[in-house]
Amino acid sequence: MKEILLNIEAIIFASSDGIALNDLRVVLQDAMAIEISKQELEEFVAKIREKYAADDQVFELHDINEQFQFLTKPSYHPAINQLQLHKEKRKLSQAGLETLAIIAYRQPITKLEVEQIRGVNCDYTMQRLLDKGMISIVGKADSIGKPLLYATSFEFMQHFGLRSMKDLPQLKDIVAEENSIGEIVE
Repeated sequence: MKEILLNIEAIIFASSDGIALNDLRVVLQDAMAIEISKQELEEFVAKIREKYAADDQVFELHDINEQFQFLTKPSYHPAINQLQLHKEKRKLSQAGLETLAIIAYRQPITKLEVEQIRGVNCDYTMQRLLDKGMISIVGKADSIGKPLLYATSFEFMQHFGLRSMKDLPQLKDIVAEENSIGEIVE
């Protein structure tokens, strides 16, 4: 049993992008030449989660977008934040954030549709988001010219700590009454 737990930990740790429960099960069964049910695997994962919940552990096991991965505990976030400040790779410009927000809320979407919403050319910004792995090409539209369709990527989910697209803030959560224009007519 301890060997199974250690192998599960190793597999999750080595999966930098996280690993789904079904994939974890397949890899574990192939690696150890054993049969393990989904329920047994869930029990092992629960034990690992409990182990890493202890105060003397730096990491904890998270389930993000149905993918298990180890993340640092919140108490270490200030130190990690300092590390992130030194990394230019993830830094997004205002144009990048605006474009990313449009894609996140309207995906899948073409570059032309993004440009129509923003009112400016988005060639450079879209290319930077693709280079950073925040968006990906998910297909082609059925319209004339078959333009590429863009959507957010797993990297986007990780970067913003989202488990699913349902975790994105809704417009009603963002818009406050004091942000409205004009007088309220009653």
